[in-house]
Amino acid sequence: METLIYAGQLIVGLSILVALHEFGHFLPAKLFGMRVDKFFLFFDAPYALVKKKIGQTVYGIGCLPFGGYVKIAGMVDESLDAEQKERMQRPPEPWEFRAKPVWQRLIVMVGGVTVNVLLAFAIYAMVMFTWGREYLPVKNLTYGVAPSALMKSEGFQDGDKILDLDGKEPQTLGDASLAILIDGAKHVTVEREGPDGKPEKKTIELSADIQERILESNDKSLFSVRFPFYVDSVLPGHNAEGTGSFRKGDRIIAVNGRPARYFQDFVEEVKDKKDRQVEVTLLREGHQVRIPVKVDADGIVGLMPKPPADYFTFAKEEYGFFASIPAGISYGWQRLKDNVSSFKLLGSKAGMKQMGGLIAMSKAYGPQWVWQRFWEMTAFLSLALAVLNILPIPALDGGHVMFLLYEAVARKPANPKVLEYAQLAGMVFLLTVIIAVNGHDLVKLITGKL
Repeated sequence: METLIYAGQLIVGLSILVALHEFGHFLPAKLFGMRVDKFFLFFDAPYALVKKKIGQTVYGIGCLPFGGYVKIAGMVDESLDAEQKERMQRPPEPWEFRAKPVWQRLIVMVGGVTVNVLLAFAIYAMVMFTWGREYLPVKNLTYGVAPSALMKSEGFQDGDKILDLDGKEPQTLGDASLAILIDGAKHVTVEREGPDGKPEKKTIELSADIQERILESNDKSLFSVRFPFYVDSVLPGHNAEGTGSFRKGDRIIAVNGRPARYFQDFVEEVKDKKDRQVEVTLLREGHQVRIPVKVDADGIVGLMPKPPADYFTFAKEEYGFFASIPAGISYGWQRLKDNVSSFKLLGSKAGMKQMGGLIAMSKAYGPQWVWQRFWEMTAFLSLALAVLNILPIPALDGGHVMFLLYEAVARKPANPKVLEYAQLAGMVFLLTVIIAVNGHDLVKLITGKL
């Protein structure tokens, strides 16, 4: 069932994004009097699932769910079909793409990217209006953070309270992680308990290659919320239930005699003891109780902690309709800048490994259909699609823009043969990337690393 939910969310999300992206090309093309031969959601090679001709345009849904396209008369595009090649041998007709002024053609080519950016802003505004924004401020983390193994090697300790990164105070732990990975922050000021028990400030200087090391380690989270481990429930069907000894409200304090008063400490203590028995020490009504329990093959025993909301005060921002618009644009603009900045990480081998295909995108939506998460993920992908499409690669919108800018400067169009070969090279490159990233997804899925 989870597989169907993953696939369903991805298909619906991509269908919305692709259809509106192509509409961003279609609308200005029609407004400027260009003839649009085809408007397809997904690619119709080798055949179309559905198609219908209305006026001069064939609308349809293709069988290959990898995108979509608008075929505009008189334009060297990714179709590279015989009809278009033959048309390009004749003088341009008034209704063809190539017959229109450069500025009109530029508007047509950036239309898709523009719609994707505006769509993301609109979705974020809708999310702000409908659900508001709830988050856990870093300053409210009473027990500090639980750093990942990599962050501990950089000098962080359990219980550190993050104050600022390169002089900027983060709002959430996610912001702190992005500041390090995307913005390249190198100096982190934390507050920790000193030898005398009093809080003191420390400045941690991160390694010059910290971004590369994060990508290599594939850390999903650099910091997690640290909170005490009080049992909220015992999961049915797991080993903890089989003992019959754990109760709601028990305070876990140790595993095999090693302190584990915080949930993250407990997870660290049991995850490497798969299929082995451990002794869990807990406090119940002022008394210590020791319970032997076996850790299963997944490294868990089946105890659910009380959620962070029981320990911390979350911030909740609510917006009226008009207030949600600037809030959505502001939030979307920050996510767009993060998207652009993240492309510099692809210059490394470790960064290239982080590229994900359809499986990774579907996993990002989550195993349950939660509408808020669905729309937020769709908005994020809309921005990613916009950034990707504007890259100056032939066969992408940015490639067309590059040749149009050349024409504007040189005051003559590029050689049609050069355009054709560039399109072909671009298509080969993009297909290679698509096959590579989806193949990489498949390998990670099989090995359990996705």
